[in-house]
Amino acid sequence: MNFNLTMIGMFAIFVAITFFMQHQQKKQMQKRLDELKTMSKGDEVVTIGGMFALVDEVDKDNNKVVLDAEGVYLTYELTSIKRIVSRANEQVLAVEESKDDTIESAIEE
Repeated sequence: MNFNLTMIGMFAIFVAITFFMQHQQKKQMQKRLDELKTMSKGDEVVTIGGMFALVDEVDKDNNKVVLDAEGVYLTYELTSIKRIVSRANEQVLAVEESKDDTIESAIEE
């Protein structure tokens, strides 16, 4: 009887661990897909092959993305993008903030 309870407990732990691992993987995949949906022209990305490039064009209907790698334009499947390194609009905001800081420091002097 004790052996049966031990086996049932081990099985329950195995099922729980498997459930939590699958749940975590599903959350990570959903986060990645959400990032790919918000990708736009000018974003710097890394492909699954390790190439750094800028996004030139995104065709979400056909799941294609055109990347600019130092003047060479390459067409990839959208899911071949591993991660987004930096967003184009974040760079613009950073430049605008630095201009504001420079203007404010010039005014204070």
